[in-house]
Amino acid sequence: MVTSQLASVSSNRVPFPLDERSGDPNEKAAMMMMREMTAKDFDPVRYAGRWFEVASLKTRVGADTDVFVLAIESSQHGGDVKWSGGDDSQWVTRATAIDDPRKFLRYVREQCKLGFHNLQFPLNLFNQMMSLNRRPSLVDFSRLFAAMLKLKRLKPHSTVIFLSRQLELSGTRPDLYSMGILANCYCHVGRVDFGFSLLSKCLKLGYFFDSNLILFTTLLNGLIQNDRLSDAVKLLDVIVTKLGIQPSIVTYGTMVKGRCRIGDNAGALHLLSRMNSSPSSCKPDLVIYSTLIDSLCKDKLISEALKLFSVMKTEGIKPNVYTYNSLIRGMFNAGRKGEAKDMLVEMLDNNVALTVATYNMLVDMHCKDRMVDDAEAIIRIMIERGVLPDILTYNALLSGYCLCGQMNKARDLMDLMVKNHCYPDVVTYSTLINGYVKLKSIDKALDVFQEVFEHGIAPDTMIYNTLIDGLCKSNRILMARKLFNSMQTHGIKPDVFTYASLLDGLCKNTQFDEAVELLTEMESNGVAPNLFIYNILIDSLYEAGQINDAENLFPDLLSRGLVPNIVIFNTMIKGLCKKGLMGRAVELINKMKLARVSPNSDTYNTLIRGFFNNQDVPNALRYRDIMVNMGFETDHHVIIPRPFIS
Repeated sequence: MVTSQLASVSSNRVPFPLDERSGDPNEKAAMMMMREMTAKDFDPVRYAGRWFEVASLKTRVGADTDVFVLAIESSQHGGDVKWSGGDDSQWVTRATAIDDPRKFLRYVREQCKLGFHNLQFPLNLFNQMMSLNRRPSLVDFSRLFAAMLKLKRLKPHSTVIFLSRQLELSGTRPDLYSMGILANCYCHVGRVDFGFSLLSKCLKLGYFFDSNLILFTTLLNGLIQNDRLSDAVKLLDVIVTKLGIQPSIVTYGTMVKGRCRIGDNAGALHLLSRMNSSPSSCKPDLVIYSTLIDSLCKDKLISEALKLFSVMKTEGIKPNVYTYNSLIRGMFNAGRKGEAKDMLVEMLDNNVALTVATYNMLVDMHCKDRMVDDAEAIIRIMIERGVLPDILTYNALLSGYCLCGQMNKARDLMDLMVKNHCYPDVVTYSTLINGYVKLKSIDKALDVFQEVFEHGIAPDTMIYNTLIDGLCKSNRILMARKLFNSMQTHGIKPDVFTYASLLDGLCKNTQFDEAVELLTEMESNGVAPNLFIYNILIDSLYEAGQINDAENLFPDLLSRGLVPNIVIFNTMIKGLCKKGLMGRAVELINKMKLARVSPNSDTYNTLIRGFFNNQDVPNALRYRDIMVNMGFETDHHVIIPRPFIS
């Protein structure tokens, strides 16, 4: 049997007929309201076996009886819905009407447990609950709101705020839990100030601060999510020192997560120490330790993470798969591969089951190290242990093949993905295109680009940038410009990398007028030039012998608030040396020092090479000695004539 949920509210009239006796054509049309379908449009085979929020019914029978149509059941044979043809209502085998509000509320609670797929269904349930003769308890409404908030992708917070307001205006008094839900919604829409206004409402309603820890924790989390960590720290201080409320494990966990989020590991460790030294029974748990260990590993502070891991085990807290995943990934990224393998062995010895996330991490790490054979072996083990690869697994392996230039294997893997009903996504195609571009197989990359459209996938900025960069480096500027225009036609906004690739291509082909036009267009589109853009322009102008134009870009760069880095200075020094302007190159090194940018080995090697090329060997040797004294090594391309070698 296929059951379709019904939950839509109407006025006093019936929104669609329950049986064939109704002759109103408007009511029959309303019955097929799902996706604005009529009986002619409805395809019973297409929709067989699927759940729908089709419609709902509330009608008045007699004076006081509420009748709710909760479900429509239809027969299912071999995956197809039985279809009789003829009347609009014949696809309905039986409508279940419930005249007991208690049964209706049980149904609502069950739906909240199962979850929703859209906002319309719970909205309709809310309206039905509001229209009951006897209003349901606040607990039932809060349960419905909490279930709606799980639909994060639909951003339901504004809707829940509106419904909460409606509920309160109808005379339902909020409690601490419902105000916690409301505060959470305010924080998600960026109005933490409205969340704080609920504290005064709590006092007016007779709820004391020592009962408000849930609300305080929600506000702390809201401040952190809105990048106001300093305010969150002040609020925690007020909670503890001024109000005398001891934070719960959830409150501490929120603050630790916030500290780690901005990379403040020292602050997070201080909170951990505070918890351990507190006389209360609130001690760090697995979540807090794992959050901190993960943050330390991301910052490559592996030794500190291992110390904390040891303390955690000493406290009798058993690490879980998330803890081990963080450590293994951190060790691998820090080049401590032997220790990472030992940690994996420990994980298996402690009977911690590897999840698909663990396998994906291992495949990804081995592929990034070009160890695709080992990555393949990991996937074989993964499948043998009953864990099926997902899109992330395949994309990681595909990236490994492309990195190693094994494009035939990459193509075969995409065929295998389709065979296993794991269809390529935009990341898959982006990786494949990038692989072909790196091998300078631009035409094959363009063929894959066509496949993206054929499979109904919208290409993203990354795909366009990769192709435009590849075309520019292959001197196919006209094709790159066409793709650039096509990108904007499809609603994809170019970013600074898109413009950088095109500018580099135009400048290398000495199309400076077009480059200036593009730079103007870039700024009018709200994309500000960065140091990378300026470096491209300066380098190209020096190469073209337009020294003054190149040097005039330097004050323009400063006027935009950009701080020149070592790359910009080295580019300018290289350009001056190539033109034999050694005096100006030396002056620029002095300007570097004034700007507190220290010359590096590239700076000195470029300068020494310039002096040699201009037959000024004494100065070349002088700067060679300065370079060596500063601890830099002479580049092997810098050849010192034999008569001057001591």
